[in-house]
Amino acid sequence: MTITEQWHIFTSAPHRVMFLGGALQSIAVMLWLLVEIVTRYGVAGHAVDWPAAPGAVHAYLMIYGLFPFFIFGFLMTTYPRWMNDKEIPARRYVPAFVLLMLGNVGFYAGLLAGRSVLLVSVLLVLAGWGAALYALLRVLLDARHPDKRHPQIIFIALGMGWCSLAAYAVWLWNDNGAWLSFAIQGGLWFFLLPVFASVAHRMIPFFTSTALPQHLVARPYWAWWVMLAAGVTHGLLQLAAAAAWLWLCDLPLAFAALYLTYAWGLRRSLGVPMLGILHIGFAWLGIAMLLSGAQSMVLFLSGGTAFIWGMAPLHALTVGCFATLLIGMGTRVTLGHSGLPMRVDTPIRLMFGGIQLAAVLRVLADMLPVQSMHWLYFAAAAVWLACFVPWGARYLPVYWKPRADGKPG
Repeated sequence: MTITEQWHIFTSAPHRVMFLGGALQSIAVMLWLLVEIVTRYGVAGHAVDWPAAPGAVHAYLMIYGLFPFFIFGFLMTTYPRWMNDKEIPARRYVPAFVLLMLGNVGFYAGLLAGRSVLLVSVLLVLAGWGAALYALLRVLLDARHPDKRHPQIIFIALGMGWCSLAAYAVWLWNDNGAWLSFAIQGGLWFFLLPVFASVAHRMIPFFTSTALPQHLVARPYWAWWVMLAAGVTHGLLQLAAAAAWLWLCDLPLAFAALYLTYAWGLRRSLGVPMLGILHIGFAWLGIAMLLSGAQSMVLFLSGGTAFIWGMAPLHALTVGCFATLLIGMGTRVTLGHSGLPMRVDTPIRLMFGGIQLAAVLRVLADMLPVQSMHWLYFAAAAVWLACFVPWGARYLPVYWKPRADGKPG
């Protein structure tokens, strides 16, 4: 097979190129974090003097370096199906992928070369993100489907993600902490939360009714709107440094998410592992916001003096909810669009279970005494790699091979 033929296969579907980038990033972002942990806490070597604060680097890599590849790969595949429109052509998603990859590879180079390289790399990612937005916008505008609520909300969230990433670039340029704060809070609450909540609200009931046809699955829109409104409010309160008031939005968000977890049938879904992992991932949303609401309530009642659990609620959200949904949806799309059987074998079960362990370890790292924290940080990162390295080794070749069933795409 010639290089041209191989490239044609690799670029024949948006999930192929984007998921390859995401799979590589799922390993690279955690390798960097492991280096940071072992050097910062003196486990090996000396602390590295990065050109940007380690917390800011970690936030960028997780929010903008990892999740967008999977999000764009998933949405470029499902957007046309949701709205009964034609597939997105390669001339729109391939440039987006190339720019995103160049930007993310350049970001790692910038961690060694300096802040100016970091800035150029983020600008490349912004360009790739913009190209991906245009590809999705064309579907949104051209489709004549009567119900575009989920795609429209998701597109707005992706636009807010672009604006938040632009704020990160401004911070790299002028070192004003307000821009970094907006980049982090905007990326979490105006971008990732509404995207994951909307995709879950759109797809989990559909997958559940398909896998469990005897189970009637409701999709109440009020719960979706509560999650969206509460998430945006959380972000605004964080930007206003009003952490003691977060419980006003976190508890309603937790109630809506936990209600959907119950209404969608978490217990029934566990009988179908590929479905169960999506339900488990979504259940983490309610748990995370319940933790966040309780933490904020304690802060409120103590007059702002008692801050418990640190970043535990945030990592319950990002690792427990977002990463679990990511690996669940990523595995489902990879199998379904490569012609492979939609079967969960022992290695996949171990990967799914491992992500839950990584989430629990990372949450406990902020809840247990300080003396044990860095070992739990290390353990959580190691378990993450133990899940994603085999996942990447198993599925990366799928993205440049023809479909197993001989079909196009």
